[in-house]
Amino acid sequence: MKKKETAVLHYNDKACVSKLAAIGDALYAIGGKWKLRIIVVLNEGKGRFNELQRMITGISSKVLASELKELELNGFVKRNVLPQTPVVIEYELTDYALTLRSVLEALSEWGAMHREKIRQEMKDNALAVGK
Repeated sequence: MKKKETAVLHYNDKACVSKLAAIGDALYAIGGKWKLRIIVVLNEGKGRFNELQRMITGISSKVLASELKELELNGFVKRNVLPQTPVVIEYELTDYALTLRSVLEALSEWGAMHREKIRQEMKDNALAVGK
């Protein structure tokens, strides 16, 4: 008989460590509850602060201001001050932020699939309880 082989984690595996570091960097730059939502909204076009706040349900003005500053510091958002009276400030995505499109599309598809899976499991559980 052959022995069953099992996968053994190698904590010093350079590829694994490298992948964890890269994911950590990505989550630092775009992680959290709001950053990706802001990026998704701005993916539709430029937006003013109040427009962004209306589109993103539940975000406070203080948090939105903070998140926009972080996104700007990380090169994802550009802040444009339009010289008119009153002064108008618009936010838009940088070309660098557009590199996230495929990631956002994949995340959106996975999220929709996951939501449907959970709904189906809840429906199946409700039917099982009702039997």
